[in-house]
Amino acid sequence: MADYQNIYTSVQIHGPVDPGVPLPADSTWKRDFPPRMNYWLGKIGDAQLGPIYLGATGVMSLIFGFIAIEIIGLNMLASVNWNFIEFIRLLPWLALEPPAPEYGLSFPPLNDGGWWLMAGFFLTVSILLWWVRIYRRARAHGMGTHVAWAFMAAIWLYLVLGFIRPLMMGSWAEAVPFGIFPHLDWTAAFSIRYGNLFYNPFHMLSIAFLYGSTLLFAMHAGTILATSAFGAEREVEQIVDRGTGAERGALFWRWTMGFNATIESIHRWAWWFAVLTPITGGIGILLTGTVVDNWYMWGMEHGLVPPYPETTPAVVDPALGSGG
Repeated sequence: MADYQNIYTSVQIHGPVDPGVPLPADSTWKRDFPPRMNYWLGKIGDAQLGPIYLGATGVMSLIFGFIAIEIIGLNMLASVNWNFIEFIRLLPWLALEPPAPEYGLSFPPLNDGGWWLMAGFFLTVSILLWWVRIYRRARAHGMGTHVAWAFMAAIWLYLVLGFIRPLMMGSWAEAVPFGIFPHLDWTAAFSIRYGNLFYNPFHMLSIAFLYGSTLLFAMHAGTILATSAFGAEREVEQIVDRGTGAERGALFWRWTMGFNATIESIHRWAWWFAVLTPITGGIGILLTGTVVDNWYMWGMEHGLVPPYPETTPAVVDPALGSGG
């Protein structure tokens, strides 16, 4: 099979399905969807589909999430006069907007931002319940809680954008609308309003961690795929019992860079780079408007922005000149 391994192909392993660790006899919740193999899933990952254990937090999370999506979707459908064809055609441009500034932090009428508040509440509860589910499942399996805390980093940015910063600014109008292009428009307007986010040092860090994490993941994934013919994809085995795959990967990076991360430490590097992307981004957003009103002027004051030479004569306000 090694001769057929390249950047496009993968080897599917088909064996008996794995039902998972047996549940206690007195368990209230059972696993759903009997496990089975699926060829097309095997093309992108594990071929086994199921079983799924939802539990109380999983069921409640799905219910709250469904309510949030229904509120957002029905409001968008109402905005195109309940025309389903127009809803599909214009979906990327449709939005559920937050309340207007005059409402502050109060609960406005439903059609003036109340629906946005309700959707945000249900969506937030759904996300937090899903976090609890991830944390509890990891504990139940005797795993570390690294996945839960990585998810919490993303939740931090979500809460900053939709809850913490609007609360600090005293207005729900500061929050992000629900919608695809409206969300992007909000980001552009936000940057312009506060003097260009590119001069926000925490935005710089967030972008550096974003690009750094993509590079680290690509380097690691490329190394494992390049040495998978030697069993390198069995990474945990190779951590505790170094094999040919791990050794070849280590030699490659040591010979090309003079240094290599280990099969264990590369995951710590990648985890931290990925997690610090939303953490630093959230800090940058939180400081905008609350501590710094104009990032360009802040950059000028701290030597971050280079001085630009005068290329045109200074413009004089006509109201200040003399004459008739």
